[in-house]
Amino acid sequence: MEERTATNTVNEQAVQPKATAMQTVANLISVIFHPVFMPLAMALVIYKLAPAGFAGMQPKQVVLLFASIGISTLFFPLFAIGLMKPLGFIGSFRMPAARDRIIPLLATMIFYFWISHVFNNLPAMPLALRVLLRGNFWGIILVFLANIFTKVSMHTAAAGGMIGILIVLLMTSPANMILPLFVGLIVAGIIGSARLALGAHQRGDVWLGYIIGIIAQLGAYVYVSS
Repeated sequence: MEERTATNTVNEQAVQPKATAMQTVANLISVIFHPVFMPLAMALVIYKLAPAGFAGMQPKQVVLLFASIGISTLFFPLFAIGLMKPLGFIGSFRMPAARDRIIPLLATMIFYFWISHVFNNLPAMPLALRVLLRGNFWGIILVFLANIFTKVSMHTAAAGGMIGILIVLLMTSPANMILPLFVGLIVAGIIGSARLALGAHQRGDVWLGYIIGIIAQLGAYVYVSS
């Protein structure tokens, strides 16, 4: 009996470092692919994969373009959320409970709406970029609504948006987008696996996030291109 107990203790000690290492990697993935970084990151991906849409712009215009996206989708949301904890609107920056996300989502929704509305009315703006920003706005609305009922994964919603805009590029770009889409699917799978490894969401919430992101981008494409 004592020998079996000792063996179990050794096994637990061997498994614990692996579990800790897995959680560390999952945390790192969650930070790198945090939803707040994804709109700007995907805008840059569009610029690299489909540069023809930016052909009529001067370099200074392109810089101002991405600066505007970064300010509206990255700086303002981070700044707003940074103020919410000291003011008592959220209990933790991790927002573990669904109710903690309500005010941050509403604030981010306003910033996403503004940048989407402005870019949609600018002349000669690349179609894929207008779709991306409109899809991000619609996606965060769907996440907000889903959050009323369940703690949907915002990470996989952003990853689904990535897949959705890559599908749009596959349909609209003359370049072959099969490889970027394949890479995007792998990255999206890694993001979802990381969230499950951390126990941050149920499996259904992870899949719901993917569905929301893809639907929002494809719906935005139909709307913007019509």
